[in-house]
Order: sequence, then C-alpha cells, then structure tokens
Amino acid sequence: MSLRSIARAGALAGAAVAVGVWSSGGRGRALDERLFRAANAGAGRTGDAFFTGMTELGSIWASAGAATVLAMAGRRRAAAKGLAAASAAWLAGQGLKELFGRPRPYEADPDGGRLLIGHPMASSWPSSHPAVFLAFVTVAGREARLGVAARGAFTALSGVVGASRVYVGVHYPADAVGGLLLGRAVAELVSGVDR
Repeated sequence: MSLRSIARAGALAGAAVAVGVWSSGGRGRALDERLFRAANAGAGRTGDAFFTGMTELGSIWASAGAATVLAMAGRRRAAAKGLAAASAAWLAGQGLKELFGRPRPYEADPDGGRLLIGHPMASSWPSSHPAVFLAFVTVAGREARLGVAARGAFTALSGVVGASRVYVGVHYPADAVGGLLLGRAVAELVSGVDR
C-alpha cells in the first residue's frame, strides 16, 4: 500500500469526522436541521417513489447482489474487492455511529419531518448507505477498469443515494456527507492494497 493512498484515506476520514463534529452542535447542527427540513419536505409522489427506490442501492445487500453479478460475469476480483470495500465501509460506519450516537431526525424531532421507510436500528452519523455504495462502486469500478465517464456516473449516483437518505427522513445532510467521505476513504485504502 502506498503512502499516498494512506495519506488520502486519512485526509478523507479526518474530513468525515470533522463534518460529524461540526454538525453535532451549535451553528452546524442548526444548519443541518434546516437543510434536513428543506430536503425532507418532499417533491410529490414521483419524488417519493424515486428516492425510496434509490435509497436501497446503498444497502450492504445491494453490494452483495452487485458483487454476485460481477462474479458471474467473470469479474471475480472486482466483485471480491468491491464487496470487501463495501463491508469495510459498513463496519467503519457502524463503529462511528456508536462513537457519535447522534439521534436520527425522527427521534430528535418526531413531528419535524416525514419518514418514508422503516426505522433503521443504529444512530444517525454517518450514513452507511452512501459510504457502502461509494466504496463498492469506486473499488469495483477501478478493478473492472471502467472508463472515467462510467466511474463518474457511479460517483454521482452515490450522491443521489446520500440525498435519498435525507429525503426519506432517516438522516441529516451532514450524515450523508460524512458517509460519502468515509466511503471514499475506505475505497482509497482497499484500492491501495495492491499498489
């Protein structure tokens, strides 16, 4: 693993934690709550259906399914490394959730938003769904040697997964940002293993 990969991963993980600390109180928390209310307000039935469907792309089960498809298509290394990255992102997210213990929006203010899916079990920061999705697509995309445009599209889609978590009412925006930074940090480490 290169020193450069470790440094990049460390910087990304540090930025994720900084977002978590910033949004834990004071002005950061107040801004995060205002942004949550705006994003969670909804965009009608079409928006509700779109974001409710998109949010599950970030589940660890979706990554396992994608890894299965990749393996069946002969891309076993991309499948294995992508799933390893997704699993590491999920585990790191669960550990950070225990450390931060931030209440979910529907717990902090039961009347302050819409909840479109079931109650997740862990605390709010960071959001694991965008972390898992971004870690998987970054590592699997690199291993499968996808072009820049395809990798860029998957990276953009990870932002949509993060936004979906806010829209459906289970995360604050800072949770999603922290998850994206964490997912990228894990991807840097896993991708750097063979460098």
